[in-house]
Amino acid sequence: MNASNTPALPLLDLDLLRTLVAIAESGSFSAAAAVVLRTPSAVSMQVKKMEDILGRPVFIRDSRSVALTADGAFLLEHARRMLAMNRDAVARFVQPEIEGVVRLGAPDDVAERFLVDMLRRFSDSHPNVTVNVVVDETVRMISKLKEGALDMAIITCDGDAPDPNAEVLHREQLIWASCKGGVAAEQTPLPVSVWDEACTWRKVAITALEAAGRDWRLAFQSAHLSGQRAAILADLAVAPIPASSLTGDVVEVPARFNLPKLPQYALGLLFGERPNPAVEAAADHLRASFAARPSPNLALTA
Repeated sequence: MNASNTPALPLLDLDLLRTLVAIAESGSFSAAAAVVLRTPSAVSMQVKKMEDILGRPVFIRDSRSVALTADGAFLLEHARRMLAMNRDAVARFVQPEIEGVVRLGAPDDVAERFLVDMLRRFSDSHPNVTVNVVVDETVRMISKLKEGALDMAIITCDGDAPDPNAEVLHREQLIWASCKGGVAAEQTPLPVSVWDEACTWRKVAITALEAAGRDWRLAFQSAHLSGQRAAILADLAVAPIPASSLTGDVVEVPARFNLPKLPQYALGLLFGERPNPAVEAAADHLRASFAARPSPNLALTA
């Protein structure tokens, strides 16, 4: 079909998305109306317009409460990212100069794979904001947030059940990785490289192996993605890692070895008690940066 004859998809404007977020966060149409400076009936009309565009409901409503449908929950993630991208772009031109220090916590793999480019761009647009990054494990970062030692943290979550207080920034498929041409995947028991019991990747990998009745042994432990890669490249073990971490001789374990499929995992954003303008600007930049990333391949095959 000629591209010029393909019907254009309808657009969801930012006002509709802003209303969706306000309803989800306030819990009612009337409370959301005060946030977006509209009447409750105007908010209802915006929701109807959204649902007409999408052809399906985004809220479940009764006389006392409002809840998101599954489609609404998906749209909420999209709405937050689109609004953050808009704020991040507009702030470059019209936002008063923001100053301050942001204490950001991040897991090792996030710091290695994502933060370098993201923080470089943030520094260009917000030269008077200093971001101090603390690389640590999710459990310890959550404690530091509660203690006031961090302003916000990117944490690793179970993709099916993220931390209820975390705002999802990114979802990605976990895969079994091995050395290209290696023999670790052929061994019985299967040599596995993971970190400690608190590691989300370890939990889902071991659960999958045990559910499949696969005999395994702990062959290598590292809290760092670079350590996992070292174990893989030395052909000491296979390891559960994000699909985007496959590079060079670190490849997905071929399907013929019948390793159980792993689920997605998520990266979530958590805040301390009182985000200041510098923290909010950095958070918007992270949301926008993750939203702008190409969609990860969630269905790799060997």
